[in-house]
Amino acid sequence: MQLSRRRLLAGSAGTAALSLAGCSADGDSADLAGFVGIALPGITGRWEIEGNHLERLIKDAGMPEPKLEYGEEDVDTQISQIESMIRDGVEFLVIAAIDSSSLGPVLADAKDQGVTIIAYDRLIRDTPDVDYYLSFDNYQVGVLQAEHIIESLDISNETGPFHVELFSGDPEDNNAELFFLGSVDTLERFIYDGKVRIRSGQTEQSTTAIDGWVLENSVDRMEDLLDEFYPEHDLDAVLSPADLFSRAIVEVLVDHGFDPGSDSFPVVTGQDANVESVKDIRDGTGQAQTVFKDTRELAEATMRMLTDLTEGREPEINDRGSYDNGFKFVPAYLLEPVQVDGSNWEQVLVESDYFTMEEIDEAA
Repeated sequence: MQLSRRRLLAGSAGTAALSLAGCSADGDSADLAGFVGIALPGITGRWEIEGNHLERLIKDAGMPEPKLEYGEEDVDTQISQIESMIRDGVEFLVIAAIDSSSLGPVLADAKDQGVTIIAYDRLIRDTPDVDYYLSFDNYQVGVLQAEHIIESLDISNETGPFHVELFSGDPEDNNAELFFLGSVDTLERFIYDGKVRIRSGQTEQSTTAIDGWVLENSVDRMEDLLDEFYPEHDLDAVLSPADLFSRAIVEVLVDHGFDPGSDSFPVVTGQDANVESVKDIRDGTGQAQTVFKDTRELAEATMRMLTDLTEGREPEINDRGSYDNGFKFVPAYLLEPVQVDGSNWEQVLVESDYFTMEEIDEAA
C-alpha cells in the first residue's frame, strides 16, 4: 500500500537532519525557544503544506517548535509578524515574501540583532541583508511550459501560424518575472519567424501580469482576450504560469464554446501540480501540463542549510551569480522543477507518494 503524501511528510526528516538540540550551551532545548522563525505568504494551497512540513522537520531534528506565521497575503501583516519574531529572539528567519521589495527596513533590524536571513522560494529584493536563497530554478519553469506548447503543437516542424496568448504572475513576485522570461526566451525564435503569433500583441510582463495572483483578474483577462481577438475559436495555446489560473482559464474557454478533450482545445500549461489540475491532466479534460516543484525537497534543503549554519559549516550553494537582488548576488541553492503531462503524471506524482490515486480521484 502506498503512503499518502501527508503520512510521508510526517516522517520525512530521516537522517539528513542532524539533531540541533546540542547547539545550546547546556544541551537544554528549552534555551532554543524561538530559534527559527518562518514567515509564509498565506495559509492556502501550497503554503500550508510547506509550513507544516518545515515545522515538522525542525521539531523532528530535535529543535523546539519554530515560530510559524502566515501573512494573510498582506505585506503589513507579514512585516508585523517578522518584527514580532525578532523581538522574540529568533536566530534564523526563513521568509517567503509577499512583496519581494518591501522587507528592507525590517530585515535591517533583524540583521542588527544578528539574525541569519534565508529567502525561501521567492528572492527578497532591494536589501543587502539577505544571506541565502533557497528555491527551484524558476527560469526553467517557464522554459518547461513553453517547451510543452512547442512539442504539443509540433511548432518546430509545422508551418503554422499558431496563435498563443501569454499570462504572467504578480510583478511584485520575483519568481513571476523569471517564469515569464524563461517562457518568452524559449518562444522567441518562433515569434520572430512568425510561426507563433500573439494576436493581442501583449508580450511584456507589464501587459500579461495578474497583480497579486488574483484569480478573478485572470478570468477577466481571458474573457477579454477571447472576445476581442478569438471570436473564431482559433486559439492554439495559453501559457499560464500557475495551476490556479490554468483551471480558471479552462473554464472560460469552455464557457466560450471550446470543447475540452477535443483536438482543437487550446494547450493550457500550469505550475504547482495542484491535485485538481493533475486530475484534469490525467483525464484529458482541460489543462494539459503542469510543472512540479517537489516542496518536500525544498523544505528538506532548508533543513540541511539550517543544520550546516548551526554547526558552523558553510551551507551547500550551487549558484552564486544569477540572483541579483539589487544590492548583491545572493548565494543560492536551486532545485530542478519537473515537467508533468499526460505521459508521466503517475510516475512523477503517484509513484513518489506525493499523491495517492484516491486523492486524485476525489479531487473536485
